[in-house]
Amino acid sequence: MAEDLKKMYYTIVTDHFPSEIRITFGDQTLIYKKRTWDIEVEPGVIERRGLRYGENPDQEAALYELVAGNLILGECEFIHPNLGLVSSLREQDFIQFGKHPSKINLTDIDSGLNILRYLNEKPCCVIIKHNNPSGVAYGNSLEEAFLRAFKADRIAAFGGVVVLNRPVDKACAEAIASNYFEVVVAPEYEEGAIEILKAKKSLRIIRIKRMDRLQNYRNYKIVEFKSLIDGGLIVQVSQSNKINRPEDLKPAVAVKDGIEYKCLREPTEREVKDMLFGWAVELGVTSNSVLFVKDECTVAIGTGEQDRVGCTEIAIFKAYTKFADLLCYEKYGIPYKQLELEVAKGIRPKEDKERIDEETKEKKAGLIGAVMVSDGFLPFRDSVDVVAKQGVTAILQPGGSIRDWEVIEACNEYQIAMKFTGQRAFRH
Repeated sequence: MAEDLKKMYYTIVTDHFPSEIRITFGDQTLIYKKRTWDIEVEPGVIERRGLRYGENPDQEAALYELVAGNLILGECEFIHPNLGLVSSLREQDFIQFGKHPSKINLTDIDSGLNILRYLNEKPCCVIIKHNNPSGVAYGNSLEEAFLRAFKADRIAAFGGVVVLNRPVDKACAEAIASNYFEVVVAPEYEEGAIEILKAKKSLRIIRIKRMDRLQNYRNYKIVEFKSLIDGGLIVQVSQSNKINRPEDLKPAVAVKDGIEYKCLREPTEREVKDMLFGWAVELGVTSNSVLFVKDECTVAIGTGEQDRVGCTEIAIFKAYTKFADLLCYEKYGIPYKQLELEVAKGIRPKEDKERIDEETKEKKAGLIGAVMVSDGFLPFRDSVDVVAKQGVTAILQPGGSIRDWEVIEACNEYQIAMKFTGQRAFRH
């Protein structure tokens, strides 16, 4: 029975989607071709197949590439053919197929690219899990960027997708290969790196050559489709990042009963860099979301919550959980949960856990001096009160609440710097 359950994850589901899709917008037509690959379905047997399966093993799915048509609606010109990234992957781009990709693998890669297109100034790593980043970081080297992103959330990174914006060298490959991931994606792989990564037989190793021009995709527009259960569709134009430079940040100012309220402390140069970095990450996180950034590396990412302060508290909880786990792993070589279990069973002295807990509390899980980034405005001051206790020193948020004045007052009480984006970044 257990073997039957495992088998479903390795089974390739035959899809019945057509080889071509045409979508007509008035008198304009877009043409899409289904992407398939030559897959070794069993030793020595090669078949032409598409995606392994959809979000789950019992869902058929297909990948399509835009091959013809150039859509223009009003003053908006959408992305044109021959700019494929994930949708144009050929067999030669899969350096190692591993288990050939499912829908989630490819959408995770796309989610990573969605963030990386705004973060190309330095070596950068995005680790994606279920279409959300678990860790994102810049580094002086690609290995450092990977290790910082990985350590930001070692727990969630397990089985994730590693997306990198520079060619993978041997040092970075060794760091990746020492952990378990489903997919690694980069523009290129230097000599010796592929051999190191191939030691992980199920790892999908993918090259996306156009990544060296990923910044060109910052402002390309696409049509986004949402299917309804009644067969209907909602379509919208994709969003672009409007906060790319320090001068794009707006002062936190509000007027209440004729009185102007203004955030008094200006962010430092480091806090501004973290605001810009954090906003680029925030555009790729499921809403409602709040994240914390320090030194151009995520500290914790809270995703998909219904209320703002609740998401803030969850992000703080995650920061403490991940920080304690990393400390535990680096000190004892085991996860924090295993430490808890061994202490409870009397296998390990309780002082071992107490040391980890005390250091985590003392350092406030790395949140001291961090920047909070929110994808929507803060409707009340409660989120400010919560993060101030953790030593957060700056906040970036869209602004636009009728209680902006109250939030500004709270920031001034705690000497927290705050800037507005004037742009909301909801992603559902």
